[in-house]
Amino acid sequence: MPIARTASLIVAASLLAISGTAHADVKAGVDAWEAGDYPRAVAEWREPAERGDADAQFNLAQAYRLGRGVEKNLQQAESYYAKAAVQGHLKAADNLGLVLFQDGRREQAMPYIVTAADRGDPRAQYLLGIEHFNGDLVEQDWTRAYALLTLANAAGLPQARQAISQMDGYIPLEQRQQAQLLAPRLKAEADARRSAAFASADLDGEEDAGATFADAAEARVPVAPTQSAPVAPTPLVLPPVAPAPAPAPTIPTPVAAAQAAIADAARVTGTQSPAEAARPTPGRSPEREPASPAGPAAVSQGRWKVQLGAFSVGGNADKLWRRLAGRTELAGRTKLTEREGRLTKLLAAGYPSRQAADRACAALKRAGEACLVTR
Repeated sequence: MPIARTASLIVAASLLAISGTAHADVKAGVDAWEAGDYPRAVAEWREPAERGDADAQFNLAQAYRLGRGVEKNLQQAESYYAKAAVQGHLKAADNLGLVLFQDGRREQAMPYIVTAADRGDPRAQYLLGIEHFNGDLVEQDWTRAYALLTLANAAGLPQARQAISQMDGYIPLEQRQQAQLLAPRLKAEADARRSAAFASADLDGEEDAGATFADAAEARVPVAPTQSAPVAPTPLVLPPVAPAPAPAPTIPTPVAAAQAAIADAARVTGTQSPAEAARPTPGRSPEREPASPAGPAAVSQGRWKVQLGAFSVGGNADKLWRRLAGRTELAGRTKLTEREGRLTKLLAAGYPSRQAADRACAALKRAGEACLVTR
């Protein structure tokens, strides 16, 4: 079952950090950056960066990565990310892993990717999920792969939704159900790790958590490749799970990701604060569909269903239904619960066709909800 892995990956721009005890020249560089004077900002950061200031090193890495105040140079960006990362700068470490991965040094990148995913970074969760699906650099684990992609999708990473759609054709229903149980546990563990890491950095006085860290979902910008031509995807071949399997769809090509990177970079005006540098222009976030008009909706008797979850505690199925019942995708559908072993499955029944169920499930996924189409 061949599957192509894109070499152009979502590499988000982390926040430009200001230490709570930052040197005056680092702060002066931040002020210059906010005013759009990138060359001056870079000049202010160079000396503290050479003295070993991790925040200044991280800021310079950002400037080199974006090509602001200096010629774009991902090698220089990587060097400064590495210098800051070795001092414990978490966002520098996260970005270093993503840059290494994009550059094709995937084995070198994986320790950073795993650590970032463990702290809930959706970009890293996406990459690690793809790796677990392919079983190349990490153990093949389709349940964990689907759970990680579910979390990245809930954070709004568009590539994750596309990958989930592809995985739906290969991962058995039982494993996808298990992933629905695993995803919230992984999220809780990541939240705890992230809180502990940020608290530790704040107590050590090395970084100001309020100025340095942000939720990973707040800053998502693809990085354009260093060369003008896109990097070709790396083909991978998985062991066949059935005789003569159909070819797997490819993950989005690097061409589209590179074009998105250029568009995002062009939208950075230089008037925003360094904490927002390279953040995409705010767009429309996934919106919930308007609730159905008051009054009973016509109940459909179709045979297709949308599974909304599988729970070891049956009461959680009722809670989820109460939360989702007002959505238009579920209007006129019948709540159905089924026991399967120790799990209680929650389904919305009554879709007249596979296409109707697919449309409803796709809309739910765009809103960050997990679902499966079944019959």
